[in-house]
Amino acid sequence: MILENKVALVTGGTSGIGRATAIAFGATGAKVVFSGRRDSEGEETAALIRDTGAECLFVQSDVSSEADVQALVQKTIATYGKLDCAFNNAGIQGSINPLHEQSVEEFDKLMAINVRGLFLSMKYEIQQMLTQGSGVIVNNSSVGGLFGILGLSPYTASKHAVMGLTRAAALDYAKQGIRINAVNPGSIATDNMIDRFVDEMSITTDDVAAMSPMGRMGQVEEIAQVVVFLCSDAASYITGQPFVIDGGYTAN
Repeated sequence: MILENKVALVTGGTSGIGRATAIAFGATGAKVVFSGRRDSEGEETAALIRDTGAECLFVQSDVSSEADVQALVQKTIATYGKLDCAFNNAGIQGSINPLHEQSVEEFDKLMAINVRGLFLSMKYEIQQMLTQGSGVIVNNSSVGGLFGILGLSPYTASKHAVMGLTRAAALDYAKQGIRINAVNPGSIATDNMIDRFVDEMSITTDDVAAMSPMGRMGQVEEIAQVVVFLCSDAASYITGQPFVIDGGYTAN
Protein backbone atom coordinates (compact mmCIF):
# COMPACT_ATOMS: atom_id res chain seq x y z
CA MET A 1 0.00 0.00 0.00
CA ILE A 2 2.82 2.39 -0.89
CA LEU A 3 1.66 5.65 -2.49
CA GLU A 4 5.08 7.22 -2.95
CA ASN A 5 5.04 10.08 -5.48
CA LYS A 6 1.24 9.95 -5.63
CA VAL A 7 -0.90 13.04 -5.00
CA ALA A 8 -3.86 12.52 -2.66
CA LEU A 9 -6.74 14.92 -1.98
CA VAL A 10 -8.95 14.77 1.13
CA THR A 11 -12.07 16.89 1.61
CA GLY A 12 -13.15 17.53 5.18
CA GLY A 13 -9.58 16.73 6.20
CA THR A 14 -9.23 18.92 9.29
CA SER A 15 -10.65 16.50 11.87
CA GLY A 16 -11.88 12.98 12.53
CA ILE A 17 -11.74 10.42 9.73
CA GLY A 18 -10.57 13.01 7.21
CA ARG A 19 -7.61 14.08 9.34
CA ALA A 20 -6.63 10.47 10.08
CA THR A 21 -6.75 9.64 6.36
CA ALA A 22 -4.71 12.69 5.35
CA ILE A 23 -2.04 11.62 7.87
CA ALA A 24 -2.19 8.02 6.62
CA PHE A 25 -1.70 9.18 3.03
CA GLY A 26 1.34 11.16 4.12
CA ALA A 27 2.76 8.15 5.98
CA THR A 28 2.61 6.06 2.78
CA GLY A 29 4.67 8.62 0.86
CA ALA A 30 1.93 10.61 -0.89
CA LYS A 31 1.84 14.36 -1.29
CA VAL A 32 -1.35 15.46 0.47
CA VAL A 33 -3.82 18.22 -0.29
CA PHE A 34 -6.67 18.56 2.19
CA SER A 35 -9.55 20.96 2.63
CA GLY A 36 -11.79 22.19 5.42
CA ARG A 37 -13.60 25.25 6.63
CA ARG A 38 -11.52 26.13 9.72
CA ASP A 39 -8.01 27.55 9.42
CA SER A 40 -6.87 26.64 12.94
CA GLU A 41 -7.73 22.95 12.52
CA GLY A 42 -6.17 23.04 9.07
CA GLU A 43 -2.84 24.21 10.46
CA GLU A 44 -2.95 21.54 13.19
CA THR A 45 -3.56 18.83 10.60
CA ALA A 46 -0.81 20.16 8.33
CA ALA A 47 1.69 19.90 11.17
CA LEU A 48 0.69 16.29 11.83
CA ILE A 49 1.07 15.39 8.15
CA ARG A 50 4.48 17.04 7.95
CA ASP A 51 5.54 15.00 10.99
CA THR A 52 5.30 11.93 8.72
CA GLY A 53 7.83 13.53 6.38
CA ALA A 54 5.24 14.26 3.71
CA GLU A 55 4.55 17.43 1.74
CA CYS A 56 1.08 18.90 2.16
CA LEU A 57 -1.17 21.79 1.25
CA PHE A 58 -4.22 23.02 3.18
CA VAL A 59 -6.96 24.79 1.21
CA GLN A 60 -9.84 26.45 3.03
CA SER A 61 -12.89 25.29 1.10
CA ASP A 62 -16.64 24.67 1.31
CA VAL A 63 -17.63 21.62 -0.76
CA SER A 64 -21.15 22.95 -1.31
CA SER A 65 -19.64 25.82 -3.36
CA GLU A 66 -18.84 24.92 -6.96
CA ALA A 67 -16.27 27.71 -7.18
CA ASP A 68 -14.51 26.46 -4.04
CA VAL A 69 -14.38 22.86 -5.26
CA GLN A 70 -13.13 23.84 -8.69
CA ALA A 71 -10.46 26.03 -7.09
CA LEU A 72 -9.45 23.20 -4.75
CA VAL A 73 -8.73 20.84 -7.64
CA GLN A 74 -7.02 23.61 -9.63
CA LYS A 75 -4.73 24.41 -6.67
CA THR A 76 -3.88 20.73 -6.35
CA ILE A 77 -2.82 20.58 -10.00
CA ALA A 78 -1.00 23.91 -9.86
CA THR A 79 0.99 22.75 -6.82
CA TYR A 80 1.71 19.10 -7.60
CA GLY A 81 0.85 18.67 -11.28
CA LYS A 82 -1.62 15.79 -10.96
CA LEU A 83 -4.31 14.10 -8.86
CA ASP A 84 -3.90 10.37 -8.29
CA CYS A 85 -6.46 9.70 -5.55
CA ALA A 86 -9.21 11.50 -3.68
CA PHE A 87 -11.08 10.78 -0.47
CA ASN A 88 -14.38 12.66 -0.48
CA ASN A 89 -15.02 12.77 3.24
CA ALA A 90 -16.72 16.10 3.95
CA GLY A 91 -20.17 15.61 5.46
CA ILE A 92 -22.50 16.43 8.33
CA GLN A 93 -24.98 14.39 10.35
CA GLY A 94 -27.84 16.83 10.97
CA SER A 95 -30.29 16.70 13.85
CA ILE A 96 -31.69 13.51 15.34
CA ASN A 97 -35.47 13.69 15.04
CA PRO A 98 -38.30 11.81 13.33
CA LEU A 99 -38.89 12.97 9.77
CA HIS A 100 -41.92 15.19 10.49
CA GLU A 101 -39.84 17.20 12.97
CA GLN A 102 -36.94 17.78 10.59
CA SER A 103 -36.73 21.33 9.21
CA VAL A 104 -36.52 22.08 5.51
CA GLU A 105 -33.56 24.39 6.21
CA GLU A 106 -31.55 21.61 7.89
CA PHE A 107 -32.50 19.16 5.15
CA ASP A 108 -31.28 21.54 2.45
CA LYS A 109 -28.01 22.23 4.31
CA LEU A 110 -27.33 18.53 4.77
CA MET A 111 -28.02 17.73 1.12
CA ALA A 112 -25.90 20.68 -0.02
CA ILE A 113 -22.86 19.29 1.77
CA ASN A 114 -23.37 15.50 1.69
CA VAL A 115 -24.78 15.14 -1.83
CA ARG A 116 -24.14 18.33 -3.85
CA GLY A 117 -20.68 18.58 -2.28
CA LEU A 118 -19.87 15.00 -3.23
CA PHE A 119 -21.20 15.47 -6.77
CA LEU A 120 -19.09 18.61 -7.26
CA SER A 121 -15.99 16.98 -5.82
CA MET A 122 -16.34 13.94 -8.07
CA LYS A 123 -17.12 16.11 -11.12
CA TYR A 124 -13.90 18.12 -10.94
CA GLU A 125 -11.72 15.25 -9.70
CA ILE A 126 -12.89 13.05 -12.56
CA GLN A 127 -12.31 15.79 -15.13
CA GLN A 128 -8.66 15.91 -14.07
CA MET A 129 -8.31 12.12 -13.85
CA LEU A 130 -9.67 11.74 -17.37
CA THR A 131 -6.88 13.96 -18.70
CA GLN A 132 -4.35 11.69 -16.93
CA GLY A 133 -6.04 8.42 -17.92
CA SER A 134 -6.09 7.15 -14.34
CA GLY A 135 -7.20 7.88 -10.78
CA VAL A 136 -8.94 6.52 -7.72
CA ILE A 137 -11.83 8.01 -5.74
CA VAL A 138 -13.12 6.83 -2.39
CA ASN A 139 -16.33 8.34 -1.02
CA ASN A 140 -17.24 8.35 2.66
CA SER A 141 -20.73 6.91 3.00
CA SER A 142 -21.97 5.16 6.15
CA VAL A 143 -23.79 2.04 7.23
CA GLY A 144 -26.67 4.50 6.86
CA GLY A 145 -26.04 4.28 3.12
CA LEU A 146 -27.13 0.63 3.23
CA PHE A 147 -30.14 0.68 5.60
CA GLY A 148 -32.21 3.09 7.70
CA ILE A 149 -31.09 4.74 10.94
CA LEU A 150 -33.64 5.77 13.56
CA GLY A 151 -34.09 9.55 13.76
CA LEU A 152 -31.72 10.30 10.89
CA SER A 153 -33.90 10.13 7.77
CA PRO A 154 -32.26 13.06 5.88
CA TYR A 155 -28.77 11.79 6.76
CA THR A 156 -29.74 8.26 5.71
CA ALA A 157 -31.13 9.57 2.42
CA SER A 158 -27.94 11.52 1.76
CA LYS A 159 -25.73 8.49 2.39
CA HIS A 160 -27.87 6.33 0.10
CA ALA A 161 -27.27 9.05 -2.50
CA VAL A 162 -23.52 8.72 -1.89
CA MET A 163 -23.79 5.02 -2.70
CA GLY A 164 -25.83 5.73 -5.83
CA LEU A 165 -23.27 8.23 -7.10
CA THR A 166 -20.43 5.85 -6.27
CA ARG A 167 -21.89 2.86 -8.08
CA ALA A 168 -23.13 4.71 -11.17
CA ALA A 169 -19.93 6.73 -11.62
CA ALA A 170 -17.82 3.58 -11.15
CA LEU A 171 -19.62 2.11 -14.18
CA ASP A 172 -19.21 5.33 -16.17
CA TYR A 173 -15.43 5.34 -15.85
CA ALA A 174 -14.41 1.70 -15.29
CA LYS A 175 -12.90 1.44 -18.79
CA GLN A 176 -11.16 4.80 -18.52
CA GLY A 177 -8.73 3.94 -15.76
CA ILE A 178 -10.71 5.45 -12.88
CA ARG A 179 -11.83 3.36 -9.91
CA ILE A 180 -14.52 4.61 -7.51
CA ASN A 181 -15.48 2.94 -4.23
CA ALA A 182 -16.98 3.85 -0.86
CA VAL A 183 -16.28 3.20 2.79
CA ASN A 184 -19.29 2.64 5.05
CA PRO A 185 -18.29 3.20 8.67
CA GLY A 186 -20.43 2.16 11.62
CA SER A 187 -19.92 3.72 15.05
CA ILE A 188 -16.55 5.45 14.98
CA ALA A 189 -14.98 7.29 17.92
CA THR A 190 -14.90 10.82 16.49
CA ASP A 191 -14.99 14.01 18.54
CA ASN A 192 -17.97 15.56 16.76
CA MET A 193 -20.58 13.12 15.45
CA ILE A 194 -20.49 10.54 18.24
CA ASP A 195 -20.51 13.19 20.98
CA ARG A 196 -23.54 14.84 19.43
CA PHE A 197 -25.24 11.49 18.84
CA VAL A 198 -24.95 10.35 22.47
CA ASP A 199 -26.08 13.75 23.75
CA GLU A 200 -29.19 13.89 21.57
CA MET A 201 -30.10 10.24 22.17
CA SER A 202 -29.45 10.50 25.95
CA ILE A 203 -27.19 7.45 25.90
CA THR A 204 -23.51 6.87 26.67
CA THR A 205 -20.55 5.97 24.50
CA ASP A 206 -20.61 2.57 26.24
CA ASP A 207 -24.16 2.09 24.90
CA VAL A 208 -22.93 2.87 21.38
CA ALA A 209 -20.00 0.48 21.75
CA ALA A 210 -22.39 -2.27 22.91
CA MET A 211 -24.25 -2.06 19.58
CA SER A 212 -21.26 -3.68 17.88
CA PRO A 213 -20.75 -7.45 18.21
CA MET A 214 -17.11 -6.58 18.93
CA GLY A 215 -18.22 -4.48 21.90
CA ARG A 216 -16.32 -1.37 20.90
CA MET A 217 -16.40 1.59 18.57
CA GLY A 218 -14.07 1.77 15.62
CA GLN A 219 -11.11 4.14 15.48
CA VAL A 220 -10.61 6.73 12.77
CA GLU A 221 -7.29 5.15 11.85
CA GLU A 222 -9.08 1.91 10.97
CA ILE A 223 -11.15 3.74 8.36
CA ALA A 224 -8.08 5.55 7.07
CA GLN A 225 -6.22 2.31 6.40
CA VAL A 226 -9.08 0.95 4.30
CA VAL A 227 -9.13 4.16 2.25
CA VAL A 228 -5.37 3.90 1.67
CA PHE A 229 -5.79 0.26 0.60
CA LEU A 230 -8.52 1.18 -1.89
CA CYS A 231 -6.30 3.91 -3.36
CA SER A 232 -3.35 1.55 -3.75
CA ASP A 233 -2.45 -0.83 -6.57
CA ALA A 234 -3.35 -3.70 -4.23
CA ALA A 235 -7.02 -2.84 -4.95
CA SER A 236 -6.62 -2.47 -8.73
CA TYR A 237 -9.55 -4.82 -9.54
CA ILE A 238 -12.03 -3.22 -7.12
CA THR A 239 -14.55 -0.61 -8.22
CA GLY A 240 -18.17 0.33 -7.46
CA GLN A 241 -18.13 -1.35 -4.05
CA PRO A 242 -19.12 -0.44 -0.48
CA PHE A 243 -16.61 -1.38 2.23
CA VAL A 244 -18.41 -1.82 5.53
CA ILE A 245 -16.31 -1.14 8.65
CA ASP A 246 -18.72 -1.59 11.55
CA GLY A 247 -17.40 -4.25 13.92
CA GLY A 248 -19.92 -6.75 12.59
CA TYR A 249 -23.04 -4.67 13.25
CA THR A 250 -24.62 -5.23 9.83
CA ALA A 251 -23.84 -8.97 9.97
CA ASN A 252 -26.59 -9.40 12.58
